[in-house]
Amino acid sequence: MELTHSAHQDTFTRDHLPPHDLWPTLEFTLPELQYPTRLNAATVLIDEAVAKFGADSPALLAPDGTRQSYGELLTRANQVAQVLTEDFGIIPGNRVMLRAPNNAWLVACWLGVLKAGAVVVTTMPALRAAEITKLAELTGPSLLLSDHRFMDDARLAAGTNFPVVSVGSSDAADLVALTATKSGSFTNVDTAADDVALLGPTSGTTGVPKITMHFHRDILANADTFAKHILAPTADDVFAGSPPLAFTFGLGGLVVFPLRFGASTLLTERTTPLELAQLSHDAGATILFTAPTAYRAILKEGQAELLRPLRLAVSAGEHLPAATWQAVKDATGLELIDGIGSTELLHVFISAAGDAIRPGTTGKAVPGYRATILDMEGNELGPDEVGRLAIIGPTGCRYLDDERQHAYVSNGWNVTGDTFVMDAEGYFTYQARSDNMIVSSGYNIGAPEVEEALIQHPDVLETAVVARPDEQRGSVVCAFVVLTEGIEGNPAKAKELQDFVKSVIAPYKYPRDIRFVEELPRNPSGKLQHFKLRDALVQSPAS
Repeated sequence: MELTHSAHQDTFTRDHLPPHDLWPTLEFTLPELQYPTRLNAATVLIDEAVAKFGADSPALLAPDGTRQSYGELLTRANQVAQVLTEDFGIIPGNRVMLRAPNNAWLVACWLGVLKAGAVVVTTMPALRAAEITKLAELTGPSLLLSDHRFMDDARLAAGTNFPVVSVGSSDAADLVALTATKSGSFTNVDTAADDVALLGPTSGTTGVPKITMHFHRDILANADTFAKHILAPTADDVFAGSPPLAFTFGLGGLVVFPLRFGASTLLTERTTPLELAQLSHDAGATILFTAPTAYRAILKEGQAELLRPLRLAVSAGEHLPAATWQAVKDATGLELIDGIGSTELLHVFISAAGDAIRPGTTGKAVPGYRATILDMEGNELGPDEVGRLAIIGPTGCRYLDDERQHAYVSNGWNVTGDTFVMDAEGYFTYQARSDNMIVSSGYNIGAPEVEEALIQHPDVLETAVVARPDEQRGSVVCAFVVLTEGIEGNPAKAKELQDFVKSVIAPYKYPRDIRFVEELPRNPSGKLQHFKLRDALVQSPAS
C-alpha cells in the first residue's frame, strides 16, 4: 500500500517508518474501515462529535463532580492547538510529548496536538528523568507539556534540548494561562489518514523501549472494530477505568471510544481498585476497564455491589483466569469481557461479549481482524495446537527505526509474543508469554530494565529478574541478587534495594520479591539461564 501525500512539514516520522516490505499485511474488510485519504482523527473525535452529539453533551467527568461538555472540550483543544502553533512554533510533524495523570487537561492537550498536525507522545508521570530522556532521544520532541506536579523530572530530561511547559499551575507561563489568551477557534491541519498521529512507547524485553507508530486512521480503527462490535456503546454510556492514557489500552477505552460514540468518560488520576469502584459507581459508570487484579481486589473487600450497576466490565492487560471470571459473575452478575491487545496494534483484537463468551478463553478475533496460531517456522497450525498468536487487521506493527520489527512481523502477520491455542470454533485460549516480559497487574515490565536498575546499586554484584506467578497480580517481579563480598542479604537490604529501584525507574517496576543467592546459573558459555531461576520458583514459590 503506497503512502499518500503527507501534511507533515517535519518529515521525521515518515523518514523513520520501517521499510514497507517489513510492514504487516493491513486489511480493511468492514465498511466502517473505509477511511478517506485526508483524515485528522481529532476532527472526527471532537469537531464532528460536537456537531453530531451536541455541544452541551457531557464529555469528561471528574471525581469531584465537575463536568466538561463536548463544546467546552472542543474550545480547550483548539486553544491548546493555538498555543502550540502561535506561541511555540509547532509545525505539522513535530513531536509533542505529554506527561500527566488522567485528567481533562491531558485529553485537551492530546486532541490539540493532533489538531495542529503534530505527533503526540504521551508518557506516564511515574517515569523518572532517565526514562523520559531515553524516550526523548528516540522520538525527538520539540516541546514537552507536563502536569505542574511532575515538572522536576521533566525539566531534568529536557535539559536545553527542548522547552517544557507546565500545565495546571498559577504561573503566567503555564499552559492554562496561555490558553486563556486564545480565541478557541482553530482550523485543523488537513493531515493524511496515513500520517503518523502518535508514537506509543512500549517496554521491550531488552529494556530498551520500542516506539510504535500509529496513523490517524489507526486511532479510529480500534473504535470501529472492538468498541463498535464488542462493546456497542451509545451516547448514554459512561466509561471509567484504571489504565493510564499513556497506555493505548487506556487511550482507547477512556478517550477514543467514548468520544467516537458520543459517550462520557470519568477520568481518575490515581486510585486503588476499591476507590475506582466507588468513584465509578458514584459517577454512574456503565462500562469499566481494568485488570483482573482490580476485580479480585474489589471482591476481596466485599464491595461487589459497587460493580452491579455496570452494563459492561472489560478485563484486559493480563490473563483473566476462569476462576476470576466466575467469581465476578457469582458476586455481581456481570460477565467479564476478556480481551487481548497490544500497543503495536493499539487495542484489543481478540475478545467476546454476551452469549459469545466462553469462560477461560480470551474469545475470537474481533470483527475486522483475523487471527491464527503459528509454529516457530511461521507455519499456521491447526486446532488445539499450541503456538504463537498472530494477527492481521486494519492496524499493525510499525516500530520507529527498530530492528525488532523483523521479529514482530512474520510473513505479513503481527506475532504478539504470546503463546495461545485455538480450538475448532475459532476461540483462543492463553497459555503464556513467549518472551521474558513480566505482566504484573496489567503492567508490562521488561525484566532487563529492572536488572539494569538493580545493578547500579553499589552492593549488587549481579542480578537476574524473572516473573514469579502470583494469585493476586498474575505475576510479580522477582529478582535473584548476588551481593558484593561482605554485604549481608537480609530484609533490610532487600527493602533498600527495592527503594533504590523505585528511585531509578518507575516505581511500579520494582521487584516485590528479592532473593539473595551465592551465584546465578549459567551455561558453559557464560550465558545466564533464566529458566533455571523460574524452575527454582516452582520449587519455592514463597518469597
